[in-house]
Amino acid sequence: MADDPFAATSSALLNKTGKDLAAWTDIARKAGISRHMELVQYLKATHGLGHGHANTVAHTANQSAAASMADTDLLSAMFAGPKSAMKPVYDALIDAVSAFGDDIELAPKKGYVSLRRSKQFAIAQPSTKDRFDLGLNLKGEAVAGRLEASGSWNAMVSHRVRIGSVAEVDAELIGWLRAAYERG
Repeated sequence: MADDPFAATSSALLNKTGKDLAAWTDIARKAGISRHMELVQYLKATHGLGHGHANTVAHTANQSAAASMADTDLLSAMFAGPKSAMKPVYDALIDAVSAFGDDIELAPKKGYVSLRRSKQFAIAQPSTKDRFDLGLNLKGEAVAGRLEASGSWNAMVSHRVRIGSVAEVDAELIGWLRAAYERG
């Protein structure tokens, strides 16, 4: 299951709780809660899941089987082949953003993942085997150092940060990501 983008989450859930993602998805569906944040809060309050795990379980539980498969297929394809080297960067970014709040939605697309709150605040894109691009909606923010204008790279965001390794997912980058989240 190396191509399963949820394998790490399922394994982490199993190690922490004794139940994998499939079991937690079943529990969540049986709760009969269709609103995402209500389900996240239920899983956290009733079952003691952390926010990131509760969020993933809620997304999985509230999507149709076809939609879940489509998201899984999109993530698998996105990190297939040489770009698989950028998956740890993606995982670190998602871990960081999960701590911001309970209102984050991850929407995988063909080549990137849209990070949304009330609107899109960032996009996460494995661009090459050795570069990951993080697009941020920080309109009005001055460019400085690694924070550059998005230019022609992507019109859906105002800024871009090029990331070469998980070590570059540092406090500065997380600060820009949080600022984008707070504006979203």
